[in-house]
Amino acid sequence: MDEKEGTVRFNALSRAEAEAELLTCCASRRWAAAVAGGRPYDSVTDLFAAAGAAVRDLEWPDVREALRAHPRIGDRPRGEGRESAWSRGEQAGVGGADRAAFADANVAYEDRFGHVFLICASGRGAEEMLAELRERLTNDPRTERSVVHDELVKITELRLRKLFR
Repeated sequence: MDEKEGTVRFNALSRAEAEAELLTCCASRRWAAAVAGGRPYDSVTDLFAAAGAAVRDLEWPDVREALRAHPRIGDRPRGEGRESAWSRGEQAGVGGADRAAFADANVAYEDRFGHVFLICASGRGAEEMLAELRERLTNDPRTERSVVHDELVKITELRLRKLFR
């Protein structure tokens, strides 16, 4: 599907259908409602700009809601849905990595920050992601929230691009 066709199709969806599509990209209901409510979009570029602004505007509770849809890095995402398939592809760099090392680091991270470690994993290798996870354990909670929010922006944009391919 070309970008024009994708924009026309997206604009023609009911609000509920549009929000359901968007929730596969970012599981914040507030974000999906804001982006769906901004229709019609003249172009996919306008849609992406609105979506990016909306995810950057999310409050922390909305970010936490979105985080609940993300599997732990290093875990094998389960399920048959679009989100699970995308997570499997995005985490392809984990491969046969030391899953015990990821599991231990994930537990330490979750104990420290109270939520899943989020990283835009697409195109990154296991060693790089594990090093990033360990490095981010040294962040204070405020800094880490900012990093998580930035990573959510990247992941949402990546998934939106997949949605409109």
